[in-house]
Amino acid sequence: MKGRTLTRADLCEAVHEQVGLTRQDCAGLVERTLDLVSQALERGETVKLSGFGVFQVRSKRERMGRNPKTGEPAAIDPRRVIGFRASQVMKARIDRALAK
Repeated sequence: MKGRTLTRADLCEAVHEQVGLTRQDCAGLVERTLDLVSQALERGETVKLSGFGVFQVRSKRERMGRNPKTGEPAAIDPRRVIGFRASQVMKARIDRALAK
């Protein structure tokens, strides 16, 4: 999997192989899960997946930046952004994988 991007199709196939549901049922399961996470984030809720991490919406205030082409100062509008913080379990798994 090194150097690849994990896609929805990859997730569906992995669920199919592990659980044994039909591919169509697995695709629906993955889609519904992602929809639930997205809807919670849209409402501004925190999504905590134990052993994986926390997705959190936070607000950024208006600030001054620069236009990269011209170098002119430009106002950056306030916005909401999604942050992700990996759990200690996930960090440990990644550290072990990188040590191999």
